[in-house]
Amino acid sequence: MSWKPGDKRETRDMMVRVDQAGEYGATRIYAGQLAIMGDRTPMARMINGMALQEEEHRAFFDAMLARRGIRPTALQPFWNVAGFALGAVTAAMGPSAAMACTAAVETEIDKHYQQQVDELTRDDDDPELRTAVLKFQAEELEHRDTALDHGAETALGYPVLSGLIRMGCRVAIAVSKRI
Repeated sequence: MSWKPGDKRETRDMMVRVDQAGEYGATRIYAGQLAIMGDRTPMARMINGMALQEEEHRAFFDAMLARRGIRPTALQPFWNVAGFALGAVTAAMGPSAAMACTAAVETEIDKHYQQQVDELTRDDDDPELRTAVLKFQAEELEHRDTALDHGAETALGYPVLSGLIRMGCRVAIAVSKRI
């Protein structure tokens, strides 16, 4: 079957590519946070639990990339470093900043996933992807709510910090779709 730019296959490929990149980035953010925080505190154990879920999400999208013959983003090496650095810096700022990072990232991921759910529901042509995105979206919202419950909004400069991280997420989503 041949396809042209802009058709559903291209759109689905971009969805899977950007979702895999995002989940990979999330695993790197949590790795950076845990590198600073260690693994012995209750906060670190909570972050580790969220990191394990992100790893499951990433593994799902890794498999889907391979199964569907979709190339990953060429920016993966950059997201590796940028994600780890973001996690390490926010953890070094303190537990509330680490939680602010999680809340900001998950807020943007919720919006991103909701756009995908809306499109996948409207077209009703990729139930596997739609089911996964719905499940992962619910888990990302749990992460956001956990972060808010654990002091995200008490971080020094929260509005600015959150705004910068959210803007970075929007940029990462936009460029990872195509590059």
